[in-house]
Amino acid sequence: MANEYILTQEGKEKLEEELHYLETEKRAEIGERIKVAREFGDISENSEYDDAKNEQGMMEARIAEINRILSEATIVASSKRSKNISIGSTVNLTMNGVDRTFTIVGAAESNISEGKISNESPVGAAILGHKKGDTVEAVGPTGRQITLIINSVEN
Repeated sequence: MANEYILTQEGKEKLEEELHYLETEKRAEIGERIKVAREFGDISENSEYDDAKNEQGMMEARIAEINRILSEATIVASSKRSKNISIGSTVNLTMNGVDRTFTIVGAAESNISEGKISNESPVGAAILGHKKGDTVEAVGPTGRQITLIINSVEN
């Protein structure tokens, strides 16, 4: 089964910016490092050359991954009229007594440190389709029951 990538418009733009940076500046920078390292002579014992080639391999893999995500992704626009939680919604909720604010995004752009949780995560999946004022039960990653009270929804 193929992965289905879901992105918000913002997530798509961030990936496009990263791709542009990698394909232009970063590719040229690593190419220059490889060229300089080759000038040191014997490349069989040249750690500078090995490091640059390894970084080049990782960068090319990331470029391929971003291209695949962008080519296969479904871009979702948040529904301005709906009061229900959907991908792209920013939700303030109380989780076991603690107020938290999250934006629901597709798995490809989830980043908990930026407050972006996946629609496939336990909390994201539990609150999809609900609206302000709803109380939802979810099972967290540790198997613990979580009570979620939805305080506000912005689409």
